[in-house]
Amino acid sequence: MDDPKTLVSTDWLDAHLRNPDLRILDASWYLPAMARDAKAEFGAGHIPGARFFDIDEISDQRSELPHMFPPVEKFMSRMRAMGIGDGHQVVIYDGAGIFSAPRVWWTFRLMGKTDVAVLDGGLPKWKAEGRMIEDLPPFVRDRHMTVQRQAQLVKDVTQVAASSKLGDWEIIDARSEGRFRGDEPEPRAGLRQGHIPNSKNLPFARLMNADGTMKAPDALKAEFVAAGVDLKKPAITSCGSGVSAAILNLALERIGHRDHALYDGSWAEWGMYGDLRVAKG
Repeated sequence: MDDPKTLVSTDWLDAHLRNPDLRILDASWYLPAMARDAKAEFGAGHIPGARFFDIDEISDQRSELPHMFPPVEKFMSRMRAMGIGDGHQVVIYDGAGIFSAPRVWWTFRLMGKTDVAVLDGGLPKWKAEGRMIEDLPPFVRDRHMTVQRQAQLVKDVTQVAASSKLGDWEIIDARSEGRFRGDEPEPRAGLRQGHIPNSKNLPFARLMNADGTMKAPDALKAEFVAAGVDLKKPAITSCGSGVSAAILNLALERIGHRDHALYDGSWAEWGMYGDLRVAKG
């Protein structure tokens, strides 16, 4: 099931570690409630050759919203400085298993780069299998990168609001059931509770096996269907701030559903504006 454009196993990565055109990124990012320091954990130990991708820093910091996708020029400059460029196969992992890595996978695809995969099971699975870990900084050599932004892969609040009314896209929310219903408080202060009207709820955890790997395509498809998602329609994914939504995008790609986009502002934006309708229950 290894696919260098979506998801690869720890066996696959281990077998390709010495490939000179392989680049590995640690894209670990955690919610404040998780009480983890991604940079400190990376410094203490990471997969050999990995570079750290800072989701908060490699973003559009002109926006008041958290970690919005970066301007093309900023993405290119950061990747070149990390020694990532044209012709490289990129594998992305995170320290939670599969949580924040798909966000960076989606960012690369937004920039027109498709030779990018998420490590199935992430660092926890890699460590559990006793594979090599190092604390050395990688040797970086500048590499040219060309980017062609794929605007169809991202949606803004106006587009999502229109789809909510028209029902022409399936809006799929990756947050927990309680947050979707409006029963649980939002982790960010000042946000209303509930969900985008006419959206469907598929908590990202349902897409995972007990060992933290992603379910097989047939099982993924069954989860979308069980959530009431019409897979004949194009899809827009959403979550709290645009990170875990990308897990749904990765899963859609795995089942062959190619027409999908991510609402970058997600609930951090929708829940903030009182003139946008909110549904509960």
